[in-house]
Amino acid sequence: MTATLDWYGCATFRLTINGKKIFLDAYIDRAKGAVGTGLKADDIDACDWILVGHSHFDHLWGAERIARQTGCTVIGSYESVRILHEEGIPLSQLMPVAGGETVDLGDGVLVRPYPSQHSCVWSHSQMQDAGDVCIGDLGVTHQERLGRLAELGKYFGGLDDDIRRHLEISNQEARGDGGALVFVIDTPEGSLFYQDTSGHWSGILENLRPDVAIIAAAGRGNINGEPIQGSLAEFVAQQADLLKPRRVILSHHDNWLPGFSIDTDVGPIREEIGRVLPDCELLELGYLDGTGVW
Repeated sequence: MTATLDWYGCATFRLTINGKKIFLDAYIDRAKGAVGTGLKADDIDACDWILVGHSHFDHLWGAERIARQTGCTVIGSYESVRILHEEGIPLSQLMPVAGGETVDLGDGVLVRPYPSQHSCVWSHSQMQDAGDVCIGDLGVTHQERLGRLAELGKYFGGLDDDIRRHLEISNQEARGDGGALVFVIDTPEGSLFYQDTSGHWSGILENLRPDVAIIAAAGRGNINGEPIQGSLAEFVAQQADLLKPRRVILSHHDNWLPGFSIDTDVGPIREEIGRVLPDCELLELGYLDGTGVW
């Protein structure tokens, strides 16, 4: 059995296992001027499964077209499933999960979703570099966080016309993030952990032990519901130490939405992983380069 990963940018990957095509998130289209593959979700004509980490547009948008074009099954939160069903995807192609289920993808491949956390996007506007230390913002109530998110919405409204048009087109009216999920994909050759936003429940991660981990590296890390008191590099390394994989692959770390995202400097992340987990290999994927997983 062979397994390869193709990165489409942001947190979207295609995992291919002996011809079976499993998309991890589905956000492929980009705003004008943003980095990416130059492809759109409309270009995808072969897919068996899509695993969606949460319901924000930069993760879910595109799943509706891929599902329509290929007849694949989408696994995601109940909110992600609600959105896709309202966009005309039949329930027979939708599998809502909340964490704790085991789904058989066929050919000896199983996927296990787990509850997770979204990054503390309410605590900042533009993304910060991986080595920047952030402190404070502890004990902020949900109502206060919602107020700060409203301010972030105003910030988005001040971005250039092309970015705002992209945000309008991709708006699927998600009710928050829908409840973030992480996934462990078990295959006969090894296990792969997938995360699409920088947050976690520590008690869940420390028991998973995947061979390879895709870890989100963007924004302010969320640890058990509170923002990290430190840097993004420290957050990624702490997650790697909880999971203890042989290999780490980063996600969400490119400049996918200019004016908000940045092209993350991987150097501080590499240094911190090397300090905390010296035997772990950090792989840097290019777009669509068919990297071997194991």
